[in-house]
Amino acid sequence: MPTNHQRLFAIMSQANQHIALEDQYGAHNYHPLPVVLAKGEGVFVWDVDGKKYFDFLSAYSAVNQGHCHPKITKALIDQAQTLALTSRAFYNDTLGHYEKFVTETFGFDKVLPMNTGAEAVETAIKLCRKWAYEKKGIEENQAVIVVCDGNFHGRTTTIVSFSSDPDSFQNFGPFPAGFVSIPYDDIPALEAALKGKNVAGFLVEPIQGEAGVYTPAENYLSEAKRLCLENGVLFIADEVQTGIARTGSLLATCGNCTCEHKCERQTATYNRPDILILGKALSGGVYPVSAVLADDEIMMVIKPGQHGSTFGGNPIAAKVAVAALEVVYEEQLIQNARRLGELFRKEMNRIIESNELILKVRGKGLLNAIVVNDSPDSQTAWNLCVALKENGLLAKPTHGNIIRFAPPLVITEEQLMECVQIIEKTIQNFQK
Repeated sequence: MPTNHQRLFAIMSQANQHIALEDQYGAHNYHPLPVVLAKGEGVFVWDVDGKKYFDFLSAYSAVNQGHCHPKITKALIDQAQTLALTSRAFYNDTLGHYEKFVTETFGFDKVLPMNTGAEAVETAIKLCRKWAYEKKGIEENQAVIVVCDGNFHGRTTTIVSFSSDPDSFQNFGPFPAGFVSIPYDDIPALEAALKGKNVAGFLVEPIQGEAGVYTPAENYLSEAKRLCLENGVLFIADEVQTGIARTGSLLATCGNCTCEHKCERQTATYNRPDILILGKALSGGVYPVSAVLADDEIMMVIKPGQHGSTFGGNPIAAKVAVAALEVVYEEQLIQNARRLGELFRKEMNRIIESNELILKVRGKGLLNAIVVNDSPDSQTAWNLCVALKENGLLAKPTHGNIIRFAPPLVITEEQLMECVQIIEKTIQNFQK
C-alpha cells in the first residue's frame, strides 16, 4: 500500500520529483535556480522536460569549451577505458606528457597536479609557507599571507578563515592564523601590508568573480606584482575562474596579450605570478582537474611525502586537460572571448541607458556582471534570473543584487545577440 508521501511524489512533475529528492536526501548547502537539467551541448542545456536554454553561467566558468565538447569527452572516454587511476605510488604513461604540455603552455618550470580549485589554493598556501621558511628565512610558524576583502578562494576551513563573507566563516572556527586581509584594488593598502617582515605571499584573484565580477583598476595587477618583487614576497594568482581564456587572454594576468600559441614570459603586459593556481576550465568541465605552477626555486621545496593526492595527476585528468587546452587554441577561444565580451558590454550599456533597473555592467572578456539598482538584501536579482529562465537563458545572482553573465566561450556572435535580446526583453517586461 503506497504511503501518502509516495502518492504525492507520483503526481509531481518530473522536475519537481528531482528537486524533492535533492531536498530530502541532500545537504542544503546550495540554493539552485528551479530548473532541472538533463543534457548539455555547446552553449545549450536542456531540462528534463526538453526545454532548451542558453547557459550563461558555464558552471562558474568551468565549461569554457562548451558542454560535452567532443574532443574532450573522447579523451576522457578513451583513457577511462585504458587506465583510470594508479595513484602516485607508480609512474604512468600520461602524466609526464601532461606536465610538459601544461608547463610549456603557461611558461613555468614545474606543475603540481591536484583535483579541485580549493585543493589547488590550499596547495599554493602550503608551498608559499614552506618557501618562506626555507628560502626567505622567516621564522617557522610566523609566515603571513596577505589576502583581499571580498575574496573567494574556496570553502575549506583554512580558506574560509580569511573570507569576509559571514556565510562562509560564521560558526566554522576556530581558524588557523597567518592571514591578513586588505581592501581589494587598493595599492596603498597593499604597499603598507607588504612591509611586514614575516609576509611571505600575496594571494589575489585578478578579477573577483564571486564578489560580483569586481574588476580592478587597469594598473592594479602590475603594481601589485611590482610591490611583491620589491618586498621579496610571492605574487600568487588564483586564476581558477579567470584563467583559460575566460577574460580574453589565456590568463587574466596576461593583460592584453592574446597568447596565440603559449604564454610568453617576456610579454610586456604579463604580470607573471610566482605561483599560478588553475582549475575549472582546465578540464573543460568534464572532470575535476586543478594545478599549481611555479618555477624550480619555489616548487622544489616540496619533497616526497610532504604533499599529495590520490587522484591528483591521474591518467584521465592528464589526457582531459591536454585536450581541453588544445581546444582553447584550435577554436581561438581567447580571441572570441575578447571580441564578444566587448560587444556584450556595449550592448548592456545600451540597455542600461533606457531603463532604471540596471545600474551598470562590468567585466572583462566573457566574464561579466550587471548590477541591479536595488539593495543586496532584495529579491529583485533572483526574480530577474527566474524570469530569464522562463525566457530561455540561465544565470545566477551573487551578493543579492548582482547577476553574473559568463557563457561558454564557444558562443557565436549570432547566439550572443540572441541572448542580448532575451536579456533586454526580460528586463523590459520585468519593469512593467
